[in-house]
Formats: sequence, C-alpha cells, structure tokens
Amino acid sequence: MKFALGFAAVLSASVVSAQSGSIVPNENLVVEGIPPVPAAIAEAVRPYTESRAAGFASWHPTRREMLITTRFADTAQVHLVKMPGGARRQLTFFPDRVGGAAFQPARGQSFIFSKDVGGGEFFQLYRDDLATGAVTLLTDGKSRNSGAVWSHDGKWIAYSSTRRNGRDTDLYVQDPSDPKTDRRLAELSGGGWQAVDWSTDGKKLLVVEGISVNESYLWLVDAVTGVKTLVTPKGPGEKVSYGSGKFVPAGNALYTTTDKDAEFQRLVRLDLASGRQTVLTGKIPWDVEDFDVTHDGKRIAYVTDEDGSSVIRILEVDSGKELRVPGLPLGTIGSLQWHENGRDLGFSFSSARSPSDVYSFDAASGKLDRWTESETGGSNPESFSEPELVRWKSFDGKPISGFLYKPGARFPGKRPVIINIHGGPEGQSRPQYLGRNNYFMNELGLAMIFPNVRGSTGFGKTFSKLDNGMLREDSVKDIGALLDWIRTRPDLDADRVMVTGGSYGGFMTLASAVAYNDRIRCSLDVVGISNFVTFLEKTEAYRRDLRRVEYGDERDPKMREFLQKISPLTSASKITKPLFVVQGANDPRVPRNESEQMVATVRRNGAPVWFLMAKDEGHGFAKKRNQDFQFYAAVEFMQENLLK
Repeated sequence: MKFALGFAAVLSASVVSAQSGSIVPNENLVVEGIPPVPAAIAEAVRPYTESRAAGFASWHPTRREMLITTRFADTAQVHLVKMPGGARRQLTFFPDRVGGAAFQPARGQSFIFSKDVGGGEFFQLYRDDLATGAVTLLTDGKSRNSGAVWSHDGKWIAYSSTRRNGRDTDLYVQDPSDPKTDRRLAELSGGGWQAVDWSTDGKKLLVVEGISVNESYLWLVDAVTGVKTLVTPKGPGEKVSYGSGKFVPAGNALYTTTDKDAEFQRLVRLDLASGRQTVLTGKIPWDVEDFDVTHDGKRIAYVTDEDGSSVIRILEVDSGKELRVPGLPLGTIGSLQWHENGRDLGFSFSSARSPSDVYSFDAASGKLDRWTESETGGSNPESFSEPELVRWKSFDGKPISGFLYKPGARFPGKRPVIINIHGGPEGQSRPQYLGRNNYFMNELGLAMIFPNVRGSTGFGKTFSKLDNGMLREDSVKDIGALLDWIRTRPDLDADRVMVTGGSYGGFMTLASAVAYNDRIRCSLDVVGISNFVTFLEKTEAYRRDLRRVEYGDERDPKMREFLQKISPLTSASKITKPLFVVQGANDPRVPRNESEQMVATVRRNGAPVWFLMAKDEGHGFAKKRNQDFQFYAAVEFMQENLLK
C-alpha cells in the first residue's frame, strides 16, 4: 500500500455539531487529544476528498469487456465496463473494499474476488455468478487466503492459505463452481508461497517461494500429486530474487524476472530442461517490474521502473522487434494483462495530474483507448503540482533522490515543507497522483518531498540492502541529510518542516522525530513501528519470518539489544514537538500496540499528542468516511503546528 496523509485519494464520514460548528467523528473512530475540527475545514477540502480512482482487474475472455475496481460510495468495489468510456456497472456491494477480481477463463460466466473484514487482511475468496448475482464463499471464512490464479481452461483455481496452522501458506486447488472440491495440494513451510501460473495443459503450477525482497525461488508443482521441483537453484553465494513467471504455451520454458548476475530485475526466458536463462532486457539498466505474455506466446508486454517513472514496451517474440506504448505522460503503470485476442493490452495508469485510470493498447493498430475517466472532485487537474526529481548527498556521500512538489506562483517566498516517507521498506516513492494531498500545495502553499532513502527498491539490489540489519539507522541519517539540503534551497523553509509516513514510513517518522526533534516542527505517524522487538513478536505469524529477514531476528540476543536501541520508543523522551498518531485497530502487520505504547510514552513527556484510531480498519484507512476525518484532522494539525 502506498501511504500518504490521506492514503488512497478519496461528508458522510461525520456530522456537524450544531452547537459548536465542529465535525463529530463517526462511531468507529477513537479520538484522543484532537481538538474540535471546525466544519469549515470539511467545506474547504471537499473538492479534494471527492476524487476517485479506477484500477484494471480482468479482461472478459471472449468479449472486449473488463472488470475494474473503483469507489462510488465508501469503499472500492468491482464494476463491469463494456467499452472504452462506457458506464461503470457495479457488481459487488460490501462495506469493506473488494479486490483481486478475475473473470473465469474460456466462458466468463463468473468471476472470483477477494475481500477481508475491517482491514484485518484475513482475506476470503468468493465466486460471483454473473447470471444470477449469487455470491458464494469459497474459503473457510477464518484463515488468510490469497493469490488465486485460474487454470487456462477455467476449471480450477490455485491459491495460498494459512488454514493449517495460521503461519505457513500452503497451496490449495478448487473448482469454484463446486467449493466441496477444495483440497490442500501441497503442505509448505513459510509465509511467502504463491502460485503465479498454470501450464497450458493444467498439469503443472508455477509457484514462487518468497524469502525477502532479495531472495526468492521458483518451483514447479504437480497439479495432481502436489510434488514440487525446484526450478531455480539454491546454493552458496549471493542471494538471487525471482519475480512472477509465465509458462510458454508449449510448457517447456517460462518467462520470469530476476536479478541473477545483475543489479536490476531483468526479463529472462528460462528453459526448464537445461535451466539455461536467456536475458531479454539486458540493455535496460532498470527493474522490469511487471510483464505479461499473450496466450499464443507471440507477444510480451513489460514495464520498467526508470527513476520512478513507468515505461511500457511490447516485444514481438519471433522477430525480436520492440515498441514503446505511446501517448502516456510521466507516471506509473500496473495490472498489465493481455486479452485472449492477443492484441489488446489492459493496464492501469496514474500521473501527477490524473488519478489511476484504466487504458488498453491495441498492439496491432497502435491505438490507445481510455476506458475510465475518474473524477477529480471538481478540481482542475492542470492546477496540480508536477514532480521535480531532486537529489542530495547523504552523510556518507551516497546520492539519495526524491520527488519535490511545490505550490504555485500565488505562494511566493520560502514555503513550509512536508517530508513524506514511503513504507516497505521495500517500497519506492514515485510520480503518482497525490489526490487530497494536492490541497496542501494548492490551498495551504506547502511543498512536499517524497524521498527514496537507502533501502528503497528501484535503484538496484545493492541500494535496497543498505539499510538491512545493523545498518537500519543509516536510512534515518538520509533524512538528516535531506534537512540539510532543504536549508540550501531558497524556495523552502527549513524552519518549518513536518515529517510523516505510514507503516515503515511511520517508523521513519518516529525515528526522525527522535533524531531531529530540534529541526522539525511536528510529525504525523500512520501505523508506524515504535519498537522493533514488540513489532516482530506480535505481527501476524504468517509474515513474521519474512520481516525478520529485513529487520533482524529479535530472538538473537545481540540483535535484540540493537533493535531495542534503535527503536523510537526507547528514546521517546527526546520528542517534545507535537505528534499525531493514526492507527487501525485491526492491523495485522503493525499491531495497534505499536501506536498505543508510543502515544502513552510521549504523553508522559508533556508533548502534545493527537491520537486517532479506527475500530473498523487495519493497515491504513480504506473507508472514505474514516479517510475524510483523518484528513480533516491532519489539516487542523498542520494549521496549528506547521503554518502558525
């Protein structure tokens, strides 16, 4: 999830008290230390909270129609769109957001989708019958189930589930038209397993075993017996990462991405008999972040992450000819998928001046079609700030980069600054649509910087490892160097800086509040880690070992001592500037205890602390009414502590 002050870009959230003229939080919000939020704020920000976005989900197998996800009410749901620019017909209606929708191949008479409750991320799989509208639960209703992928004939799905013990992600198969056929195909160890493709004949599954961002492996699993065979060898030496994969139609080879013998993820063809890998994108010094292969195997579309911006290319397999998809500005691309006709490529696209929308490209004619045009709440998108790629040197001379968004000419002179740090830490700030955050530039005259500190992805595997283990504090020092750089800019006010971020970015926010208390005005932490030891002990079991690889194993006495030392909670007495903490009560990743213990400790310092928790949310707020109040309160927090 990409975190910003309002998370996804999106006044049913609250009501106005007639007596005070302030916003009354809805019944699911816990509000502590936050003064009454004037109703005038809700009115002022309204255009910026009413934008929406759309994401590509799935092509219909026989018709040029698609499933998308977008929000009309409180949460994103599945919609059907029958033509470019056509009406969005809503198909699912739930209080919680819906995702992962995929048409049944071959006939398209149904689709499967994924949904949790209250942000707890214990996802369940469902089948929606398009003829009747009947929705059938396919999983047990309790465990975490994810990564469902259809067989090519539309008979079976394969998916991962923690059903056996809550920790390991075993592999299951099922005929969704008859949930009683559900069975565990393979018992696996670890929380990072996921099926990514079926062979054309339905006899084999391609499965990824994820260990960390820098280490993963590919396996073949027999779809009947569950016997698994390692495709990519494990051995001594540097760890190698493999991404998703696709079988070639004949089943004797597959395409995947890997950083084997390279800094970046490259697209390769892997021969299954010999194990030989042929690099297809060796001349491109950037990560291949997504790809898809046509059903006949004649075309490959792939997306590269080039300094944060997406570039999409199409490779003709037989001739080796390649073309770029034209007509797209600087932005980001995701959800790449070919139609079964082999010529229409669907994807989602977002830029600084456009919310995520759905497009298709006809590889035969060269025509680009826009299927959705998401609303921006009445705001003129041409008024939104476009990013400037900026760079600075850190304490050790390492070059660090980020994106700077500045207010318009109506705000001259030095401008206050918001530093917004991405999560992950295996994440990356990119030139995407900022949604409601545009209010800060357009109406408050604030500048925003989205840094890519060491540990970020997109800049090579060496850079992504620079914050691992005992190097964790070096990424915090990158923010100190950014504060130094801000002071060199005549258009930025180094004396009025706020730090914010979500998840790992929340840890970075708290760590910066400790380390640079005398250099910032305030901080806003969203679902952040305050103590690495308690975090690792209490994060959900299925992800605990994956996080230990990144942060260190708290069961090792030396590492435990180090993690305690660098945890913001340990040095929270140094925080005297105002702090705003946001948390979802059902968060399985960063449990609520991380926020609650930080709030209690900083309050003992006598520092002002605002605390907002949603009882019906998890790792960030997904419901618009909760997002809205969070945004109103954030605006009030900045007006009081950054702008005055």
